[in-house]
Amino acid sequence: MRILAMWRYPVKSMLGERIDEVDVDAAGLAHDRGLALIDSTTGRVASAKHPRLWRDLLMYSAAVRDGRVEIVSPAGWTLDATAPGVDGMLSRGLGRAVRVASERPEGATVERPAPEDVLDRGVDADVHAAVLTIGRGSPGASFVDSAPVHLITSATLDAVGVEGVRYRPNLVVETAPGTPAFVENDWVGREVHIGGPGDAGIVLQVAKPTPRCAVPTLEHGPLPRAPQAVRTLMTANRVDVPGTGVVPGAGCYATVVRAGAVRVGDELTLR
Repeated sequence: MRILAMWRYPVKSMLGERIDEVDVDAAGLAHDRGLALIDSTTGRVASAKHPRLWRDLLMYSAAVRDGRVEIVSPAGWTLDATAPGVDGMLSRGLGRAVRVASERPEGATVERPAPEDVLDRGVDADVHAAVLTIGRGSPGASFVDSAPVHLITSATLDAVGVEGVRYRPNLVVETAPGTPAFVENDWVGREVHIGGPGDAGIVLQVAKPTPRCAVPTLEHGPLPRAPQAVRTLMTANRVDVPGTGVVPGAGCYATVVRAGAVRVGDELTLR
């Protein structure tokens, strides 16, 4: 196996950037989900997991330029994420008062309706949304949901038949022909060694399968809605995720055992 593609998302729930090389430490990929928007009314982290409120975040994109995060708006403006006035421009564009945050507040939460409810009733429906605490599996102050690194295989993406970016992975792993879909389920508890001969390179510990919300089904910039991105999983891969229950899943979450640099093309082995 090898690393086929890498992505990071400098602002939570915005479109991210495809990268060729990145440093990875205990907190995950450098600059990944280092910023997020905080709802000024509720104090919760803005997340497209709640499509009725925040799906328009997926029309914005963010990338790292000379060490700073740059946001590109669907309205046409491009600004540093910390520039004066950005909070107001984002608030007007999203229709809710928000502020850009660079550190995850203690007990930070997001709202997450069940994807089944969103698919059945539509993205504008006022459905029940569970309130989830994020970042509990990750050191540092970033806004990752559950763990620092998210992996998905080409076997799984090929089986579902949608664009990999919809699942917002960090690492897309190219698997050998004939590899079964959802092979990531079998990686839980194992170590993933990436790059470098012998004991060089980084080491990840796979913690659990990745539960899926409604996000993969939504518009992502120019990509149209794709209900099959989750609907397929509802019958083909329901997984028991600790702390979540039996839910549709694709991919896996991992913690970082040994830090280092990762590059596209690096070999990947399981131990």
